Amino acid sequence: MKTTITFNLKPVSIICAFLLFIAVLKLPIEYYTFLRIVIFIGSLLVIVSLLKQVIWVIIFSIIAILFNPIIPIYLYHKSYWIPIDIIAGILFLLILFFNNPKEGSKKTETKKQREFKRDKIY
Repeated sequence: MKTTITFNLKPVSIICAFLLFIAVLKLPIEYYTFLRIVIFIGSLLVIVSLLKQVIWVIIFSIIAILFNPIIPIYLYHKSYWIPIDIIAGILFLLILFFNNPKEGSKKTETKKQREFKRDKIY
């Protein structure tokens, strides 16, 4: 039996994007260590929940590698990290829009079911 892990990505994406946009500011090194941990975990959660969408898995695998706290990648200049932080933050926000199911299809299905039930009553 195949089990799938599903959870709401909205809070994870919002928190990760917010932390990445704050990372553009000049902050102590402890914040960036914390950022690596949170973004790494957040990108792994996105990967696990969107396994069937290969492009998102590839994109967030790259983010996980860049921000991994186990074997950190150091670019040594803040100016290199600023565009990476902004792009990663935008990608976390894009997940909010592309991961949502179509609400219109749910409404039409319930409308059809209601019509069917009503028509079937004799």
